[in-house]
Amino acid sequence: MTRIVLPPAFNRLAWSNLAAQSAEQVGLAAAPIFAVLALGAEAGETGLLQTAQTLPFLLLAIPAGVLADRMSRRKLMALAEGLRALSLAAILVLFQAGHLSLALLAVLGFAGACGTVAYSVVAPALVPALVPPNALSLANARIELARTVAFASGPALAGALVGWSGAGPAFALACALSVCAVFLLSGLAEPARPALPPRNPLRDVKEGASFVLTHELLLPVFLTQIVFNTAFFMMQAMYVPYAINTLGLSAGGVGATLAALGVGMVVGALLAPRLSRALPFGVLIAIGPIAGVCSALAMLATLWLPSGVLAGLSFFLIGAGPVLWVISTGTLRQSATPPHLLGRVSAMYTLAQGARPVGALLGAYIGGVHGVDACLAAVLAGFVLQAAIILFSPVVRLSRQPEGPVPA
Repeated sequence: MTRIVLPPAFNRLAWSNLAAQSAEQVGLAAAPIFAVLALGAEAGETGLLQTAQTLPFLLLAIPAGVLADRMSRRKLMALAEGLRALSLAAILVLFQAGHLSLALLAVLGFAGACGTVAYSVVAPALVPALVPPNALSLANARIELARTVAFASGPALAGALVGWSGAGPAFALACALSVCAVFLLSGLAEPARPALPPRNPLRDVKEGASFVLTHELLLPVFLTQIVFNTAFFMMQAMYVPYAINTLGLSAGGVGATLAALGVGMVVGALLAPRLSRALPFGVLIAIGPIAGVCSALAMLATLWLPSGVLAGLSFFLIGAGPVLWVISTGTLRQSATPPHLLGRVSAMYTLAQGARPVGALLGAYIGGVHGVDACLAAVLAGFVLQAAIILFSPVVRLSRQPEGPVPA
């Protein structure tokens, strides 16, 4: 078998992705821990904070996709990451001045997430321009490996820094990493592509949405992601106060259990190339949703067996299985989509992450009004539904990666 060598431009993108994802994860983990320990936030308030940090996925994914198909994708990513760096710098300044409130943390978290959305939309659309089709699966695995390292190290670093020396060093580290990502993007050589003819942006939006919503392979993947993100962020919204107040975990312990998500992602990303050679393409896609159900069962079990180890196992499973999903469905999307639609189709899948604030709000409401038991039961129901959507679709019957664009 010929060894695939990924080009330097792609490697620069992968390193930038590592820095950007690390900045995001450190900031996302530090914010709720700081809110609970320093500001006395409860489950409902941390749920609202999670909502603010994820709402841009719902509001800005589609506009970012339209821009990604009409301007330099590298420049758009650099601008987006610069916005996140500015928001983190503002959080750090306010913290040092003693004026960082829950409301300001939510507002600046919203601003930083706007940068996250644009970066998340554009990166998958840029990959096919940097690597040949036969290297897409390997390239996506490398991108996800970089992201998983961030998921593994970011929450643990944030928890440790907040526990040992306060939130300041955690936010400073996140800001520095974000600036590093901008620097790496500035030196990336982006291949030229044909300009699209001028027309109404709404027609661009309709074209991208119609392609996904009428596609027998892409639509079930899109619906599965919506339900998955809703269920996962219901669990995320209640987890930090639940872990501290019920499971009895310290800030470092919370960070360690959250870091198990990243450890699982690293394991999944490392196994992805071998599994992609050993399993049919559709079976590889199905592993992620099934792992989500197992994760929800493990977290539900903590109601009867309060244990940080069991909570960590839940996050490990939600990392290891779904990272295989991200790699395989990303390859499916890139293979089945015409190049001029990649930005808008990528935006549709980022829009699916707009279910995150919905999940966070549901988690805050159910956890605050009906208790943790009801919230975890609702989480399990959500994960069962997302697994059913993909398992009863034609996607799981694919034997291999599509070799070219598949008409809607």
